[in-house]
Amino acid sequence: MLIWLVCTPAHYLHEVPLLPKTDPRRNHLLASLPRDVWERWLPHLEVVDLPLGKVLYESGSQQRHVYFPTTAIVSLLFVLESGSSAEIAVVGMEGMVGVSVFMGGSSTPSRAVVQSAGECYRLNAHFMKEEFHKSAPVMHLMLRYTQALITQMTQTAVCNRHHTLDQQLCRWLLLSLDRLPGSDLVMTQELIANMLGVRREGVTESALKLQRAGLISYARGHINVLDRPGLEKRTCECYEVVKKEYDRLLPRTVAV
Repeated sequence: MLIWLVCTPAHYLHEVPLLPKTDPRRNHLLASLPRDVWERWLPHLEVVDLPLGKVLYESGSQQRHVYFPTTAIVSLLFVLESGSSAEIAVVGMEGMVGVSVFMGGSSTPSRAVVQSAGECYRLNAHFMKEEFHKSAPVMHLMLRYTQALITQMTQTAVCNRHHTLDQQLCRWLLLSLDRLPGSDLVMTQELIANMLGVRREGVTESALKLQRAGLISYARGHINVLDRPGLEKRTCECYEVVKKEYDRLLPRTVAV
């Protein structure tokens, strides 16, 4: 069953200027590059369609590209030997997939999977690594983003251990919506359950609780967020911790 999420009005991590639909600067990191870096990068950026469920890299594999989503959302997952998985972070228009390229590891034990279909721009990993080492603005920007990403990962671990499934679902919905340029999200219940590391029946039950509370409407696989402030009150503190750290480390200014 497909789940559509609709939220009006949309709340984003930052205000995004009106740009053409295919403009790479819809990604916040690319939009923050200084002009000389942007002009150097532009010929190397390749637009890529990301269908739902596409794997960008597997655990332990050598990463050949980094990805800058504009209208897609990518989940970073840890997969156990049993096949069970849990999401450790979500990446959208605010960030980049593939930080291990410039952090010195070249690979990571996580898996990157598209959780919401859309577009992204990819950059050759070797080019990205060279730019990281020769350009101070690029280095500082990417390190700040990595710090924000680590915050999301650690907060997700705390949330999964100490908070209820209802709170986790609220956090997940809010973080996902923040990382889209619009307000619609297509997702299967099974995929949401895999992200949270829970049974699909648990996701359905939690969604129905949110509906009874008047926060969302839920019918035939469509979810409409009726009361976003109410949803934010219902979630745990983990959402606000992550949001504040992204806003602090990645203001909508040109990197210097």
